[in-house]
Amino acid sequence: MDENAKNFILDFVAEDIAPGGRFEGMRVHTRFPPEPNGYLHIGHCKALCIDFGTAERFGGLTNLRMDDTNPAKEDTEFVEAIQEDIHWLGFDWGDRFFYGSDYFEKTYELAVGLIKKGLAYVCELTPEQFREYRGDVNTPARSPWRDRPVEESLDLFERMRAGEFPEGKYTLRAKIDLASGNFNMRDPVLYRIRYIEHHRQGTKWCVFPMYDFAHPIQDALEGITHSLCSLEYEDHRPLYDWVIEHADVPSRPRQIEFSRLGINYTVMSKRKLRRLVEEGYVSGWDDPRMPTLCGLRRRGYTPGAVRTFITRIGVSKVTSTVEYAFLEHCLREELNEKAERRMAVLRPVKLIVTNYPEGQRETFDVENNNLDEAAGTRPVSFSRELWIEADDFMEDAPKKYNRLYPGNEVRLKGAYIVRCTGCEKDEAGNVTAVLCEYDPDTRGGNAPDGRKVRGTIHWVNALDCADAEIRLYDNLFSDPEPDAAEDFITCLNPASLEVLTGCKVERALENAASTERFQFLRTGYFAPDSVDSRPDRLVFNRAVALKDSFKA
Repeated sequence: MDENAKNFILDFVAEDIAPGGRFEGMRVHTRFPPEPNGYLHIGHCKALCIDFGTAERFGGLTNLRMDDTNPAKEDTEFVEAIQEDIHWLGFDWGDRFFYGSDYFEKTYELAVGLIKKGLAYVCELTPEQFREYRGDVNTPARSPWRDRPVEESLDLFERMRAGEFPEGKYTLRAKIDLASGNFNMRDPVLYRIRYIEHHRQGTKWCVFPMYDFAHPIQDALEGITHSLCSLEYEDHRPLYDWVIEHADVPSRPRQIEFSRLGINYTVMSKRKLRRLVEEGYVSGWDDPRMPTLCGLRRRGYTPGAVRTFITRIGVSKVTSTVEYAFLEHCLREELNEKAERRMAVLRPVKLIVTNYPEGQRETFDVENNNLDEAAGTRPVSFSRELWIEADDFMEDAPKKYNRLYPGNEVRLKGAYIVRCTGCEKDEAGNVTAVLCEYDPDTRGGNAPDGRKVRGTIHWVNALDCADAEIRLYDNLFSDPEPDAAEDFITCLNPASLEVLTGCKVERALENAASTERFQFLRTGYFAPDSVDSRPDRLVFNRAVALKDSFKA
């Protein structure tokens, strides 16, 4: 979190730890509690940065706690992926790693304590009856089991744990207020029966706590001071506070809510993301078109760009949708400063320098980053035969076309000025080679007579280059609001991925690490694919194009 940033959460925390505050003299302690039923996405990143960043701002601590109270969808694969993503963003939880299921025994004991206090009871309404008796804004809810004797509820709850009853037969409910205007307080369910194997607890438990009951208890047991969560939990805060007040827990955390992150041209529902993966619309959770952090990382996003994006959108209670173009802008801004430049030809056609001596080669020193002199230079080899972009040549060029056409001069980046003399074609009329002559007095690209050359194009040496596959990515959805569609799948963008083969790149890129990012001149910012690329089969993903469509 930006050390100069200000928001209402930071104000609340500062007030709480100040003299006379709720947590005077205490160390700020937050937690990030992801549910291990999928991969983290850019929406989770906002909560993650707020949780860890707030603690960092005040010199505090953050716990990483896997919310595995719902065993139906959880998997250790997701646990490991979540940890990797958090570390990638630059945050760490030290030895403060927990599972919600670590507290099952204590949570059960606290539920028994509520029964003994007359604040919870075993209810046997069926799901259908539960809905029927729920009431409305003018009608209180009902439960004929609300006055069940304490001893009877204790007995039934113990037998629920022992597995005597089928799913749905009984629930444990808090006794709060059936007439409350906040439906979350109308005697909410605290426990339900589920016969399902838990990924860590196995079949030890067949009663599982509801999130609204388990979460405040877990926070209190870990000594959390500030439970920071998204805005949909605002109506649940009275229940959070009720549990803290009436259960025998050792501390009293404070819940504070903030708005979730919405981004256009994407979906962030885990259910929808899972469908994309399971039905094969994408190659996996790490498909570079996905909003998952592993997908963004594979595409070429940097942790710095993601954190900058989160910082700049700010923290508020107002729900809004951020342009995906702004996320791209943050990446482009960082890579423009830091990424080294390379030349890569995506749609190659041969350029033959007819007056250059056959068999001769020479080397030019080309700057790695024109914005950073400290980045130095790299050697780039040159010969009679080069590769250039096919659209850098036109026989019949329109006005203001400053690239190669018969009679026109262009500058080959870092090398020579050349004049186009024509082209070669196959029987079908397709251009197979562009012909030119170079001016040997223009080594380095400067004309000694001061003549103006408007166009500069990139190239690679045909005798000393590497082949590569280039993947050009666009938005996964063509509709800016796919969530609004009856079926979001109908909004998929058929042009979200274009795969180019036979591309030509500087040979030095064979040694590029998956963590490196490059600007391919005139094309965009690219990263080696962390899954498919290897020295003998180069694959590069376009992280973001050069053109910035975001307007502040």
